[in-house]
Amino acid sequence: MNNRWISLLAGVLIQVILGGLYAWSTLISQLGTSYGLTNSQGGFIFGLCITIFTLTMIFAGRVLVIFGPQVTAGIGAILFAAGYLLASFSNGSYGLLLLGLGIITGAGIGFGYVCPLTVGMKWFPNNKGLVTGISVAGFGSGAIILSATADHFLGRGMDVLVFMRWWGIVTGSILLIAAYFLKAPDIRDGSRSSTVGIGKVTSIQFSICAIGIFAGTFTGLLVNGNLIPLVVEFGVEISQSSKAIALFAVGNAVGRIAWGHYFDRLGYKSIPISLIGLSIACTVLLFALPEWMLLLVIFCIGFFFGANFVVYASTIARYFGQTLFSILYPICFVAYGIAGFIAPGIGGYFADLTGSFRTSLVGAIAIVALAGILATMKLAVFNKCASDEKR
Repeated sequence: MNNRWISLLAGVLIQVILGGLYAWSTLISQLGTSYGLTNSQGGFIFGLCITIFTLTMIFAGRVLVIFGPQVTAGIGAILFAAGYLLASFSNGSYGLLLLGLGIITGAGIGFGYVCPLTVGMKWFPNNKGLVTGISVAGFGSGAIILSATADHFLGRGMDVLVFMRWWGIVTGSILLIAAYFLKAPDIRDGSRSSTVGIGKVTSIQFSICAIGIFAGTFTGLLVNGNLIPLVVEFGVEISQSSKAIALFAVGNAVGRIAWGHYFDRLGYKSIPISLIGLSIACTVLLFALPEWMLLLVIFCIGFFFGANFVVYASTIARYFGQTLFSILYPICFVAYGIAGFIAPGIGGYFADLTGSFRTSLVGAIAIVALAGILATMKLAVFNKCASDEKR
């Protein structure tokens, strides 16, 4: 097996472990039962972790350019494990859990996340979209691994903090090993410096990516973050609501791979198509639906939501080049962190205020539809030669 396949597998393994972030709800109930952590405290730790994760990627991208993927991913592995270990010795202290899981582990995820994307696209320059989709699908499926493992051990009486200790040790070790095999080919794509990269943030092409990922993830997270009360509002029995969660997750994972393939075929047209598709899928939720159709729509929303983690990474890599990708994409990805911080709460707030998710949905649909229209109107700006844009 040559280096590019080994690096791809190492990158997917890293993403799977880091993706356990989305299984936080598996641990919060145990922390509440055993140590009195409230739902709001648990939710704030999760939100802080996403925020730190996205902000850290900006710095990690610059480290990646200077020191390479092995060092950068290795730093991520150490921080990831250290956060879990600190949390495991917290004795339920909210401050230490916040520091360990919210800040240190969040920073570790930021250092680790950007490396497999950059390395994979360098090894497979003609299949950037598909390779990106495979990589981020690993992140999306990581929650299944952590959830299943936690259910197994916690269900047999293991204390949640002891589980965190062993999880940090085992997964941290795996991350370090995977980081060793994460090697990038020596490719020069004409990108000159990080200063040039920062200057591209004001370009119309980058702005379309940032607006698009914000609008797409805002709408998707508003639905996903309120999925159980949303389907219950449609008359689905709460005991059956887990079907909606599973279908959104499956749609998300499938979408990440599929949109990688679509990008390789359609190029930048994937941006408006994915945004408008998401707006149409969410619009269907404004009508009374039978349960089977509701669940199908939830799957479709997850499918279009998954595009956000592939299309914009692939666009930035193709248009601005591989070197600038590790600088620019983390900055663009902050838009997802902002959306994750505000969207679920806004959706729940207006639902409490009006007694329905309809107002929240209308607002979210308007945001993503406008972003789709803007991307359609400005699609021609990507026709300009990227090498000209670099000058």
